[in-house]
Amino acid sequence: MANRRDEIAMDDDEVRAFLTAERIVNVATIGPTGHPHVMPMWFAVIDGKISFTTYGKSQKIVNLLRDPKVTALVESGDTYEELKGVELLGRGVIVDDAEETESIGRAIGEKYSSGVPSAAPTASVKATRRVAVVIEVDKTVSWDHSKLRGKY
Repeated sequence: MANRRDEIAMDDDEVRAFLTAERIVNVATIGPTGHPHVMPMWFAVIDGKISFTTYGKSQKIVNLLRDPKVTALVESGDTYEELKGVELLGRGVIVDDAEETESIGRAIGEKYSSGVPSAAPTASVKATRRVAVVIEVDKTVSWDHSKLRGKY
């Protein structure tokens, strides 16, 4: 008999499609008191990795400079049988190169403007005070309750 966790896990293609389609990633870093600091972020999947931009002096960056551990959660669904999610555990790599940050910002802008580059916010204006973070994943956990087909 299969383990329930195995029954609902997404395969690599499903994880990739889910992360590409969803719009919000909740990023948890370790705050100065040791408590999780969790923030919702817009993101893009670039070269298979969740990437986002933020201000260089944001609490997320301060936390990552102290301890690079990060957990990211992307989830969807309103009822139990619709619940889907991907949890990524790893390290947040800070990218302070202006060109790379701008490139990541453009990818995010295009994603959230329905792929219309002219409607995307200009990343270059903001890139001077912003940095990017790329999540290097050590472990992925996923679930898709629709695979249970109503059998709980």
